[in-house]
Amino acid sequence: MPSRRALLPRSTPAATGVDSRAVAAMFDDLEARDVECHSLMVVRHGHVVAEGWWAPYSADRPHLLYSATKSFTSVAVGLAVADGLLALDDRVVDVLPDHVPHDVPDQGRRLTVHHLLSMTTGHATDTLEDAWGLEPGDLVKGFLRVPFAAPEGTRHVYDNATTFVLARMVERVTGRGLPELLDERLFRPMGIEHAEWDRVGSGAAFGFHGLHLTTEALAAFGELLLRGGRWGDQQLVPREWVELATRQHVPTAHVEGSVEGADAWCGYGYQFWMSRHGYRAHGAYGQRCVVVPSHDLVVAVTGATEPQDVLDAIWEHLLPGLDGPTSARDDEALADRMRRLSLPTVPGSAPAGRAVTARVVAPDADSPLADGTSVVVHPTGDGWVVRLGPSIEVAVGHAAWRESTPLGRPVVASGAWQGDTFVADLVVVTTPHRVRLVVDAGSGTAVATWSTPPLTTPDLALHLRSPLMTRPRHA
Repeated sequence: MPSRRALLPRSTPAATGVDSRAVAAMFDDLEARDVECHSLMVVRHGHVVAEGWWAPYSADRPHLLYSATKSFTSVAVGLAVADGLLALDDRVVDVLPDHVPHDVPDQGRRLTVHHLLSMTTGHATDTLEDAWGLEPGDLVKGFLRVPFAAPEGTRHVYDNATTFVLARMVERVTGRGLPELLDERLFRPMGIEHAEWDRVGSGAAFGFHGLHLTTEALAAFGELLLRGGRWGDQQLVPREWVELATRQHVPTAHVEGSVEGADAWCGYGYQFWMSRHGYRAHGAYGQRCVVVPSHDLVVAVTGATEPQDVLDAIWEHLLPGLDGPTSARDDEALADRMRRLSLPTVPGSAPAGRAVTARVVAPDADSPLADGTSVVVHPTGDGWVVRLGPSIEVAVGHAAWRESTPLGRPVVASGAWQGDTFVADLVVVTTPHRVRLVVDAGSGTAVATWSTPPLTTPDLALHLRSPLMTRPRHA
């Protein structure tokens, strides 16, 4: 893991006007709602006042942000605009003429940077699947071929492909890859040294998904926005762009498949969601950077649960606890609680010397392991080594988490025997996802399931390689 470098100063809740009891009440609420968080960081007046990671997640590990990546692409667009290389009324067909289909409709010819940023292209639904179906080798061309349902600029429809096209436009006008541009102009000046990017098969960054950052780096991004794009003595992002990107440009309607509540209907900016208070970068399964300028507050959250519950808990407990009574004793109790956060390990026993061999039964296409994959569970001194097929070998702890890197990315796992069944949780710890492996010693069969299905590919092996290179279904 990369060594940790503090990006933000630390303080206590009391010193910044935060009631620790309000933070504790927020945690109580999340636990009562059975919300699975992986990390949470509260920043007030520029200082981290509460931070915690649920083991095996930890401060040093980058975490997949899913569609919160879009907000970073928005910043890249803003840099290109500030440099005079791109304008809001620039058309896709002019910037990427080699990606224009011969039969592009007139509306496709009219689409601009503004339409892409605000997701007001006039398509009926997310175009990602249709675009790749129409043009498997050229998503931009496929996007321009998807039929339109409404005039451009008239309504918001959440669409991952718009951000992919923006990323390619930025790369064309700057001559830099999206990761390289953001490394040079944003991450390195901020002291962020551990940005990782998943990519499509050609090697290009998705743009709409795939960025991995630590929780503190995500919180620092929120603080950069809160300061109007300024970091220390450097104006990294023009204030005008931050203000433009983080204000509402279009009302939002229901997102198909969304489980969001009131905060989903607050409007959309330029690759940022508006909230009941402030705005947010927003990724699937609970990746959030919430910025509340009126309270000089940033909250960064990673997790594995769709997070309207998280936003509700922030609004209902944390906000009312700002600038109220504080207590050093409450601060100490909160810090102790946050140091002890952990996801539960698998309960059960570890009988000495017990091993098992089985084969995976995969009843559907979303299984992380293919039907017939061999599974060998071999006991070691403090747990097991589990071999999955010919190339994946995972260390599994008993009543503890053990880490291994079978194909390049870390897996942290715990397991136990429950009667004649061996059960293990394999946490792909740089993502929100884990695999539950259940091995029946009696029948010699095993079943593997994702706790939350990845929005890219179900194939476990691909998630264990860095970078993941595939085509997502949606993000």
